[in-house]
Amino acid sequence: MAKSNAERGRFSSRKKMDVVLRVLRGDDLDLVSREAGITTAKVPEWRNQFVASGQAGLKSRDADGLDDEVARLKALVGDLTMRLELSREAVQRLRGGVPLATGRSTR
Repeated sequence: MAKSNAERGRFSSRKKMDVVLRVLRGDDLDLVSREAGITTAKVPEWRNQFVASGQAGLKSRDADGLDDEVARLKALVGDLTMRLELSREAVQRLRGGVPLATGRSTR
């Protein structure tokens, strides 16, 4: 004879959610855990996981066109910053009498 989910101690996420929602709605913890075939300590553990996952889900936001534009502008600022630094270095070299190119002339 096959063991039921409760006897094996394994529950689907749907079953866990149903148990947690019953407790959150005000059902008696002892009654819910007894009907589900689990210890009363397991229900608060599932509830904490459920609430934490829900909170994490609320923190995330959908990507929109603005995110793409921000990424493009950040890349542009990075490129312009690098060019400015190279230009400043070139000016310092010219002021110090150091040639810009260190290789041989092709002329």
